[in-house]
Amino acid sequence: MTTNGISRRGALRMFGIGALGVAGAGVLGACAPSGASTSSNGGDTKSKNFDFTSWSLNEEAAKPSIEKIIKAWETEQKSKIRAVSYPYNEYLSQLTLKLGGGETTGAVHLDIAWLAAVAQMGKLADLGSVAGKGGYTDVALNSGKYDGKQYGLPWNTGSIGLIANTKLLKKAGIDKQPGTVEEFEDALRELKGLGGGVVPYAAATKVAQLKDIFPWMQTFGCKLLDGDKVTIGDDASIDAVTWYKKLHDQKLIAADVDRFDARALFSQGKAAFYDDAIIGKGVTSAQSKDKTLADAMQPVPRPVLKAGDTPQALLWGGVIAIVKGKGQDAATDFALHATTDPETIAQYFVERALPPSTTAGLADPKVAKDTFTTEWTEKITKTATGSPFWQFAQNAQIEEAVAKQVQAVLVGKSKPKDAMKQAAEEVSDLIKR
Repeated sequence: MTTNGISRRGALRMFGIGALGVAGAGVLGACAPSGASTSSNGGDTKSKNFDFTSWSLNEEAAKPSIEKIIKAWETEQKSKIRAVSYPYNEYLSQLTLKLGGGETTGAVHLDIAWLAAVAQMGKLADLGSVAGKGGYTDVALNSGKYDGKQYGLPWNTGSIGLIANTKLLKKAGIDKQPGTVEEFEDALRELKGLGGGVVPYAAATKVAQLKDIFPWMQTFGCKLLDGDKVTIGDDASIDAVTWYKKLHDQKLIAADVDRFDARALFSQGKAAFYDDAIIGKGVTSAQSKDKTLADAMQPVPRPVLKAGDTPQALLWGGVIAIVKGKGQDAATDFALHATTDPETIAQYFVERALPPSTTAGLADPKVAKDTFTTEWTEKITKTATGSPFWQFAQNAQIEEAVAKQVQAVLVGKSKPKDAMKQAAEEVSDLIKR
């Protein structure tokens, strides 16, 4: 297993550059483990001018809010920030190519799932001495760490968890949130009794989103990865997939559902539970004809196997990392400001509904009055963790390998034990590349 560097094959796959001969070798030559001796990009670290790279600057809904933050900083600091953006689906490959070639400087917005892979390139500054000034929550701080170092200042910290339609729960006679897997299963059966095409739990069953099985595996006791050992294939993972198959066969979950399908079903009042990030409330309620749906949406901690267990959830959010070299100092100050300044983060929440990463930000009246956000933060994000597979450049292939095996179980092409054994072999092979 590689934890401090990226294998040649893994780097090629992550960068999406394939066999580029000399050019490809040049990019790979620019990559180095985080602990290696690397030079900066050669620029003036004291420069007040720097770049800020973010996929959100490429999105119509997000761009105005971020441009407002940039403009305010430029005016106050008498500096110039060059905004750089790439579409989200192309962002990581474009960023790593530019970063590897020394063309990216300043502050860089990263999905927390990408932090480890980018940090392994050896281009990011250690922000440990700065992070302590921010008043970030412990969960938020951890989202910006890799290999014991603070490479990202948390901007928005949330999680992926369960959302319930309390209207349907009430209609089915369910007056409290299910706390255990057994209670959850009982609730799903009650909801099925409503008929009318209601899907009790619009769980992911398409390969594209079946990575949602990971927190259920963890719920059943599978660690996924224990040191260098892939633990998928153990009794806990087999039990989790067997249970998922039971839900599928009893029509408590539906076939061929991904996140978009689940949102559509929920918005139509045809799903009682589904998995989503905290932004799901706004996205899903906006596409519903029922204008009261938003008020009926409630965050639900993932049911545990037995009372007293810790609810499992996948950490979700973004951080701002700093590239060593030109504009490093000013970019660091900007990142700290954007993620901790009370007025800035409160207004950003009002405009984008993305939860702040600081204790003070979460306590701000503009944020605290949003019951959904405060409950989600306390009930779900508080115990959320990142995926142990994020550290690998092959993370996407790992998720797909497991997803395909789980889907094979759901459609009856494989038994849970056989499928998890095959998944373990494939994942073990991927992380060694």
